[in-house]
Amino acid sequence: MPSQGLHRRFERALEWIVIALMVALAVEVTAGVAFRYTGRALAWYDEVASVLLAWVTYYGAALAALKRSHIGVPELVRLLPPAWRVPIALVAEGFVVAFFALLAWVGYTVLEVLRHDTLVSLPEVSVVVTQSVIPISAVLFIVAQALSLPQTLREARSP
Repeated sequence: MPSQGLHRRFERALEWIVIALMVALAVEVTAGVAFRYTGRALAWYDEVASVLLAWVTYYGAALAALKRSHIGVPELVRLLPPAWRVPIALVAEGFVVAFFALLAWVGYTVLEVLRHDTLVSLPEVSVVVTQSVIPISAVLFIVAQALSLPQTLREARSP
């Protein structure tokens, strides 16, 4: 199944992104603590840690969506009569995709508003870079939903 290979590659890519972000966060926090302990605190430590934590959260959420690991109530669909399961599952998927499409669009338009802003502790870093995670992860979430749709439909069709 070609989509299965794409699903697997997309999952691996998201896993590596999340792992890299977690390692970067761990290194950055460790360095921040070490420098603070020696009396030479890093001015940018807190701000960068906050950004990395947000990135881990957003990219991790896209990975969770791909694995269908978000909080859900699949029993509601299973309790429906068989003829209703697939249409209701498709409507639910449609709502999720519509929400993330809206989030991607609004997130992108906000980037335009923030184009002249920079981080407080690192004025050479644009806020656009840090906030780009919102539209990017929204698109990744939509891709994850699309790639996991066959599994959702199989579950809706099962007795």
